[in-house]
Amino acid sequence: MKILANDGISDLGKSLLEAAGHTVSTQKVAQETLADSINSMGFDAVLVRSATTVRKEVIDACPGLKLIGRGGVGMDNIDVAYARDKGLTVINTPASSSQSVAELVMGQLFSISRFLNDSFKNIQDQDFSTLKKNYAKGVELRGKTLGIIGFGRIGQNLAAYALGVGMKVIAIERRARVQPIQLKIGGQTFEIPVKVVDSLAEVIDQLDYISIHVPKQTNGQAVIGSKEFAQMKKGVRIVNTARGGVIEEQALLSALEDGTVAAAALDVYENEPNPLKALLSHPRIACTPHIGAATLEAQDRIGEELAELIITFAKEQGI
Repeated sequence: MKILANDGISDLGKSLLEAAGHTVSTQKVAQETLADSINSMGFDAVLVRSATTVRKEVIDACPGLKLIGRGGVGMDNIDVAYARDKGLTVINTPASSSQSVAELVMGQLFSISRFLNDSFKNIQDQDFSTLKKNYAKGVELRGKTLGIIGFGRIGQNLAAYALGVGMKVIAIERRARVQPIQLKIGGQTFEIPVKVVDSLAEVIDQLDYISIHVPKQTNGQAVIGSKEFAQMKKGVRIVNTARGGVIEEQALLSALEDGTVAAAALDVYENEPNPLKALLSHPRIACTPHIGAATLEAQDRIGEELAELIITFAKEQGI
């Protein structure tokens, strides 16, 4: 197979595919010329991350395309149902980046609890004693309650880390239950039950921290908007590493101004790759450029999983 890894693939993934006899190109193709490049170069498969989209127009324009692969979890940048209806195979790697995203969330929780982002920006330009006073009201994670909206692989990985630092965890998902979470410490494994509720409204006023791990909603509605902010505990801290649009950004800015939200951390935005300037410049928002899965370990896992899925597909198809 000829494969276009348009948003890149790890060296491990590339070498596994090439060892199996496939050709892999990592030459970046502009979105507007994607279909033409697939056709002119005779690519059988296209692999993307979050930067490249594969919509109906591309699928229709590329009759020779057999497979679309997404390195990562969310596939909202691919018209998945349409592609499958047209006979294409669509794959992704939902397990490979879970730990990396969970670790980023933990880093963000620490950051927005101790003003790390804003203090770093200001330490060279302001009086040291003034800065110490400005950043003297940090809070500790231990003993606080973290609400995890969406309790799949990433949410459960995050729960293990949060439990490990002494936080209380409540999960919010469609199916209420008690979910056992394995916590590995010093070579020992402990199983801790986590309460999962099916209504955010039921627990929202109990949460000191909120982390969101759900896909972009099919109805286009935000998971957290003005209504939800009005129900929150004063001084809540919020992290979004899921998808832009699951938090209503203007409502978040208003909640920061009236003190409902003490701080927020965002890795994803409604208008990527050009986020709202008011978010980037806000002193109580820690921003990162969609790097949830951007660790060396996750990239290797993603590349390896993609390679295994493609090799299996090619064998089944006799390619």
